[in-house]
Amino acid sequence: MDVKRLLLLIPLAVLAYLIVVQWNQDYGQVSPEPEAPSFTSSPANGEAQPADPDGLAVHATPSATGDVSQAMPGEVSSPTSSRDLIAVVTDVLDLRIDPQGGDVVYAALPQHKLTLNSDRPYVLLSDSESRSYVARSGLQLDGQAGRIAFTPEQTEYRLSEGEDRLEVDLRAEVNGVDVIKRFTFERGSYAVDVNYYLANNTEAPVTARFIGQLARDNSPDPSSGVALGMSSYLGAAYSTQDSRYEKVDFDDIQRGRFENRDSQGGWVAIIQHYFVSAWAPPQNQQNLFYATTDSQNRNVAAFAGPVTSVAAEGEARLGATLYMGPKVQDYLEAVAPNLRLTVDFGWLWFIANPLFWLLDQIHSLIGNWGWSIVLLTIVVKLALWPLSAKAYKSMARMRKLGPEMQRLKEQYGDDRQKMSQEMMKFYQKEKINPLGGCLPILVQMPVFIALYWMLLESVELRHAPFMFWIQDLSVKDPFFILPILMGASMFVQQLLNPTPPDPMQAKIMRMLPIVFTFFFLWFPAGLVIYWVVNNIISIAQQYAITRKIENDPTVGKGMKTK
Repeated sequence: MDVKRLLLLIPLAVLAYLIVVQWNQDYGQVSPEPEAPSFTSSPANGEAQPADPDGLAVHATPSATGDVSQAMPGEVSSPTSSRDLIAVVTDVLDLRIDPQGGDVVYAALPQHKLTLNSDRPYVLLSDSESRSYVARSGLQLDGQAGRIAFTPEQTEYRLSEGEDRLEVDLRAEVNGVDVIKRFTFERGSYAVDVNYYLANNTEAPVTARFIGQLARDNSPDPSSGVALGMSSYLGAAYSTQDSRYEKVDFDDIQRGRFENRDSQGGWVAIIQHYFVSAWAPPQNQQNLFYATTDSQNRNVAAFAGPVTSVAAEGEARLGATLYMGPKVQDYLEAVAPNLRLTVDFGWLWFIANPLFWLLDQIHSLIGNWGWSIVLLTIVVKLALWPLSAKAYKSMARMRKLGPEMQRLKEQYGDDRQKMSQEMMKFYQKEKINPLGGCLPILVQMPVFIALYWMLLESVELRHAPFMFWIQDLSVKDPFFILPILMGASMFVQQLLNPTPPDPMQAKIMRMLPIVFTFFFLWFPAGLVIYWVVNNIISIAQQYAITRKIENDPTVGKGMKTK
């Protein structure tokens, strides 16, 4: 009967495997990213179209001293599609800038592809039908009505070979004040300096204020995985003097639950899986941080700098740094303090950060992230070796003494109190801790959870190959071989564990490898590699300890027999 059942289960298992693989190929694809906006013709009269009157204004009258504590946020106007966009291409950024206001309405990252085998770059910012996500910056200037219509010196800029710096100037004149909006790009950098240079040619002082906004709709994160329980955070985040890192989800923004924050320095960001956009104002100035919604019902996370007075015939500079790129901790830390916290390793960050540092150090030596995970697993396993050994010794003793425990259960099964007393005497005599096999494993769980979030959040693993069919450690195994190996290793481990005395519990334990295999089908390959290697080392350790305990004549020396 068992042979017939096995012959039936094998083809069913193979069929189920083929169905899952085919489903993965049909429905596991990434949705296409929007194309870069094409250049469109200007209006017939050659003049730029006006923006909404509210523009980027902060609806409050700023004081001459620059106090922004009472300022309230306004709305963001939508970009006009009938004017030329300015193309800026560096080695790491491909941008489109709207001359009406000077907003970044498109940002692609040539060094990060849309999919593993795609030639198309990953698109972070885009104002299209599928997703509206833009980085906006404006100047609140005396006498200004709506957004400033800038005139670029040219419509296309490119960082040439041999150049390390590129400047893009947009010029305008507002009521006698000459305005230059300058974008400064550095080779290899995702951080862009955005500055307004003002020359007051009037006979009276004027006040000005820099405003930076990130506006995004509620469309899904295109870079997030679809695995069970693997949804990364998508929303806004702020850093102020009172809070180094505070997340504000889009629901709270829509419901107006974020209170304005007045702080020196700080930054504002919108975070998604692997990538982030952020405005980082100068850290020595007082800034107002706020959140609102705009006329398109987009979520707006923003800051307003202090009010600056420009004397008659005087000059001034106002600006901030705009980051648009991957969540690489070194890059983020160079932009602003605490911006690296957008690489969110969860509540066990104090464990995950050292683990990532160690993983990064190993990778710097061997150059392969997959093998780095294998070596990291070995290091972690060695560090936890004493705890594991204690657990396996307890389980091995329970396994060897299982017959005597079963005899006591059968002998005193009808008298629960007497059975408990005899079992306690037996545990004391044989020096067995019933929880000895559980507690050391529970202590190790925070390490696994920290590793889970560390491997999930690390953009370094995105499209990073291992070997053979594993060419992207950040996504699931396309053929689900690693999860099956993981389930098989769990099954082998169960063979080394003592059989639970309760039949129902024993059945549940036998199902665990199948259940875990199912969950791990959609886990990142990098995480499954860790689990498989950890299981293999654990099997070797547990097998050696079990053999030693079983061959030890002093264990169970006083066992009774029927």
